[in-house]
Amino acid sequence: MKRHITLVVNGETRELLVEPRRTLLDALRYDLGLTGTKEGCGDGNCGTCTVILEHKPVNSCLVLAVEADGLEVLTIEGLAQGNQLHLLQQTFIDEGAVQCGFCTSGVILSAKALLDANPRPQEEEIRWAIAGNLCRCTGYDKIIRAIEAASRKGS
Repeated sequence: MKRHITLVVNGETRELLVEPRRTLLDALRYDLGLTGTKEGCGDGNCGTCTVILEHKPVNSCLVLAVEADGLEVLTIEGLAQGNQLHLLQQTFIDEGAVQCGFCTSGVILSAKALLDANPRPQEEEIRWAIAGNLCRCTGYDKIIRAIEAASRKGS
């Protein structure tokens, strides 16, 4: 039996009717059309599906949509303001931290959660914050440089 839920997604209240076993990832992608959140592994190991739920990064493939009822969700689509990219998005471009792009939204959201909690993290703190996000293209150095650059510029 489907359940009615309400989510605040990227600042907008959205109402959905979902199966109890539907993941937050699937609700975002397929019910709301927010395809910036990607599915990688489906079991919480890659971080590709990371979103910010109530100001904390979570693997949306591990959260049931009904568990997020009434909560605030930020996806990669919610970062930019119109045509103006968020500082993290721009520094990822500037530092060459985007290659295939598959992991990028999850990494950026993990970085945003870090910088929101700690605007001036040390490199080790950055590494810990993105430890749950797998990237097979960049080798992480450019990602770390991009996050450091955003930190210096004041994300």
